[in-house]
Amino acid sequence: MKKIIYKIAGVCLCLIVCLLTACLKNDFPYPTVKLYITDMTVEGQVGNAVISNDERKVTLQLNETVNPKKVKIHSLEVTEGGKASIEPESIVDLSQPLNITLSLYQDYIWTVVAEQTIERVFTVNGQIGQAYFYPEDKEAAVNIPRAQGLKSIQLTALKLGPEGSTQNGTTALPELQWENKGAFATAKVQVKYSDFIDEEWTLYVNLTDINVGVNSVDAWTNVAWVNGFGRQGAENGCEYKKDGEQDWIRVSNSDITHEGGNFKARLIHLDAATTYVCRAYSGEEYGEETKFTTGIAATVPNLGFDEWHKEGKVICPWKEGGISYWDTGNWGSTTLSANDNITQPTSDVWSGAPQGGQAAMLGSKFVGLGSFGKFAAGNLFLGEYKETDGTNGILGFGREFTARPTKLKGYFKYTSSIIKYADKAHEDLKGKQDTCIIWVSLGDWDEPVEIRTNPQNSKYFTKTDPHIIAYGEMNCSETMSEYREFEIELEYRDTDRVPKYLLIVCSASKYGDYFTGGAGSTMWVDEFSLEYDYDQ
Repeated sequence: MKKIIYKIAGVCLCLIVCLLTACLKNDFPYPTVKLYITDMTVEGQVGNAVISNDERKVTLQLNETVNPKKVKIHSLEVTEGGKASIEPESIVDLSQPLNITLSLYQDYIWTVVAEQTIERVFTVNGQIGQAYFYPEDKEAAVNIPRAQGLKSIQLTALKLGPEGSTQNGTTALPELQWENKGAFATAKVQVKYSDFIDEEWTLYVNLTDINVGVNSVDAWTNVAWVNGFGRQGAENGCEYKKDGEQDWIRVSNSDITHEGGNFKARLIHLDAATTYVCRAYSGEEYGEETKFTTGIAATVPNLGFDEWHKEGKVICPWKEGGISYWDTGNWGSTTLSANDNITQPTSDVWSGAPQGGQAAMLGSKFVGLGSFGKFAAGNLFLGEYKETDGTNGILGFGREFTARPTKLKGYFKYTSSIIKYADKAHEDLKGKQDTCIIWVSLGDWDEPVEIRTNPQNSKYFTKTDPHIIAYGEMNCSETMSEYREFEIELEYRDTDRVPKYLLIVCSASKYGDYFTGGAGSTMWVDEFSLEYDYDQ
């Protein structure tokens, strides 16, 4: 009887275990851990990978000699714990977008896109401007003066494929057979490289009646860039004047860059919001006149850092009831203690500042209670502190801005401490002198640049971001007791792109985003200004 009871009890116990197991599966689901590609390198890569966490996309630049259908992966780094569907040393096809699956508790699909630029050259004697290339159609064209004619076309340079390609069977300048079509002439070129390029190109030489002119004008505020063309080998350049005036001003040769028959002229010391006229010249010949109007000298509120107020325990860099243009990390640093405003106003201002004004003091420190907390860098930035994620911050860098300044100027002083706190990636900086930084950038983002400092889903500003139009920075690790003037010149990647956002970021600890720096490092900043001209 006891055996029967024991058997029944055993069966019941098994059922209970099974039920508990089922309950555990239902009641304790797998945690959600978002996975990211944090770095990627491939054979023949140019520069660093551009990673977009929002799009789950990696963009790689390939050298022109790389076969995009057979690319070897050198390294693929993902969020700790995650596994990728492709291993390092794999050979992949990047001639089209490649999907990679990251797996832990869930799967995340990432896309890898490769871009490859082949530098192409096509010049003939006496050509006007530069050649035009149409890679999809395998065509290239140049213009020459109608008076020159098509009887004797002299090829001076040709490169249609990667470096080392053969053209009509030779790596030297090939002999071409031109076919006269009346207003133009054509020639065929067979381009071969390694085992993956075998293309037939058609070259065009066109007759034109326009030998000199202006292609476009990029008008800023006190500066304009004139893109023009003329006869290759001739003296090419640009003249300008205010609309309605008589005397032309010739742009100095030092402000003109040449590329074949094309040129780019920099016009400086212009008046803002003013209409000008320009014209290109080539030798003794002048092109048609082109009008353009300069922009206004836009500014940013509270560049002198005189306006402050307090919301609860948080000190804010704008006047009460005003618009918050600047912000700080005070919203996060004061979570545990009202005494941990890392950025605050000070009467210790630059000697040339207006009477009664204030400056900003950015102090790096360990914030928290006792040993509970973390390092926080004193900071000030254009944008908005959006929210606190645990002990991490989510920020939106940038404010809407469409003008194109040439530099950011201002005054600062600094007290540097020894770096004591660092994350794993910056352990080597411990014991070294802390560094402050001020950086400025313009870009065509559609919204503020999101920054996330949580290591699980981190997102930082990167200078390789293709949205960046201009960038400049200033670093200093020297302790200075007196204010010093700084000047950050913006280096533009393109003169024709119009920005949508302006970013300015100041930090008493350069690597503060990574919770790395020295407690006690303090930077004072005062009287910023945006400049719109070049000195020379």
